[in-house]
Amino acid sequence: MATKQFKAESKRLLDLMIHSIYTHKEIFLRELISNASDAIDKLYYRALSENITGLSRDDFAITLTIDKGNRTLTVSDNGCGMTKEELENNLGTIAKSGSLAFKKENEAKDDIDIIGQFGVGFYSAFMVADEVKVISRSYQGDEAWCWQSKGSEGYTISSAEKDSHGTDIVLKIKESSDEENYDEFLDQYRIESLVKKYSDYIRYPIKMEKTKSRKKEDSDEYESYTEVETLNSMVPIWKKNKNEVSHEDYCQFYKDKFFDYNDPLRVIHSSTEGASTYNALLFIPEKPAFDYYSRDFEKGLQLYASGVLIMDKCADLLPDCFSFVRGLVDSQDLSLNISREMLQHDRQLKLIESRLEKKIKSELLSMLKNDREKYETFWKGFGRQIKYGLYSSFGANSELLSDLLLFYSSSEKKLSTLEEYVGRMPEGQKYIYYACGDSLERIDQLPQAELVKDKGYEILYFTEDVDEFVTKMMPVYKEKEFRSVSADDLGLENEEEKEETQKQQEENKDLFGAIKEALGERVEEVRLSRRLKNAACCLTAKGQVSLEMERVLNAMPGEQKVKAERVLELNPDHEIFPILQKLYPDHPEVLADYAELLYAQALIREGMLPEDPTAFSAVLCRLMEQKEK
Repeated sequence: MATKQFKAESKRLLDLMIHSIYTHKEIFLRELISNASDAIDKLYYRALSENITGLSRDDFAITLTIDKGNRTLTVSDNGCGMTKEELENNLGTIAKSGSLAFKKENEAKDDIDIIGQFGVGFYSAFMVADEVKVISRSYQGDEAWCWQSKGSEGYTISSAEKDSHGTDIVLKIKESSDEENYDEFLDQYRIESLVKKYSDYIRYPIKMEKTKSRKKEDSDEYESYTEVETLNSMVPIWKKNKNEVSHEDYCQFYKDKFFDYNDPLRVIHSSTEGASTYNALLFIPEKPAFDYYSRDFEKGLQLYASGVLIMDKCADLLPDCFSFVRGLVDSQDLSLNISREMLQHDRQLKLIESRLEKKIKSELLSMLKNDREKYETFWKGFGRQIKYGLYSSFGANSELLSDLLLFYSSSEKKLSTLEEYVGRMPEGQKYIYYACGDSLERIDQLPQAELVKDKGYEILYFTEDVDEFVTKMMPVYKEKEFRSVSADDLGLENEEEKEETQKQQEENKDLFGAIKEALGERVEEVRLSRRLKNAACCLTAKGQVSLEMERVLNAMPGEQKVKAERVLELNPDHEIFPILQKLYPDHPEVLADYAELLYAQALIREGMLPEDPTAFSAVLCRLMEQKEK
């Protein structure tokens, strides 16, 4: 029997497909099962359109058979089968797809859903097999044919025996080596897991004869027996009507599919038709995965094409701000690359991502408004990601994310949305006030907040590193500007009070100059404060970099450090201020020690330590000695 050569520069092209196109060898089983499903689809469609009797959808199946002794894995279907000419055309010419041709013939019909389009999936079998046989019989004829090949050397076609229509693909699995384990593709549990992973939702049953064991009657011995089992679910849960699926069904699917012990906080099941048709089943977890806030975390949704898994994590379907969402998308409209392992970035992909983004936000807002307790559970786990999403987009996501933000309220003593805060603002309040610190307790005691509280205004407490950076990217919410309680202008003084402050500042400028000289470059300015009520002093910052931002940025890796322009503010109504006035100018050394003490006190209130603890201890000792004298 003469060996025929592949067409289309076969050796080079086949080598490319086997070694370059596919990332994982296990993909071969997905491709062969998809081809088998296509073959059944074609026959089923023709049975309907051509009124062929004796064919029922329930009769169709795909069968997997493992023969470890002969090292073969067989994928069989009872679909349309192929004639000798079709074997020659479809398998003898690489990258010619019978499925694509069938689809083009019927492209006007919306209900045609054929998985294979490129005609290369079959050849992935050579990644794991030394030899491949295809025994096929067309449903239109009585004669069967065998296509046989060992790879790029070519192929033969000969007459064969087959009882009924359909196709058997017999793979002679390669021998294992030190580098590759091919024996796994002869293991029934491994094959079953690959079916579950990639082909669980093929619409026809995928059956396999499995060897099991059972205890013999009236004996402690066990015996082996075989049983044919259906490996796949066939009907995806996301293609069922919502009223057919209970919440418990969704939760169980989520826990089984995504390996979570907890039920999801929210299930999002949507079907969309139009410019881009797809089904989506998304879940909002109760808690972050253990590696969620690490570099190792990989975001993405599972992507299916007509029920066949194409990608386990398609990152392009989710914006970074919603990377916590888990789930899947199933679409027949996406443009896949030739291996069907990756997407070609196209309009449909962007459309789906945009629609999912809006849908996720809508569901989160619904949870926020209708189930506040659940939303606060969500916020505890993923609020930081929402904030990072707003910050990292340089404010571009403000409209998307601003209404989802929660911050602790000084007056409500609980978490509050920005919308709720603005709704409670009294007439005349100009700004949304906030204060930063490493804990609610520390912020609550900040002297900078005394005046704002005294006016009866609410303050949002920022306790996470990213919080203040969010306000830099989103400086305004509903026409209200964010303002730190440490800002130069709190908008609380009238013109008369400002003039009085300026006058006192001028009267004590020499005193402030002496304190500035004692502290050196550690502060940019020493000035009078009207924001303080009970505290003697506080630290604020000029310019764009606050004290909190300085701390956060300098904690990051890197040699270049940033420095806030620190300002030491003194309370003229505090009992310490007259003492400072008396010390200047006659006791400059003592005044310098007082300056050090006040500066250190202000640092400690901010949650920072004096730069030189030894020098600070010496100052304390000198002042204690001075008091004794």
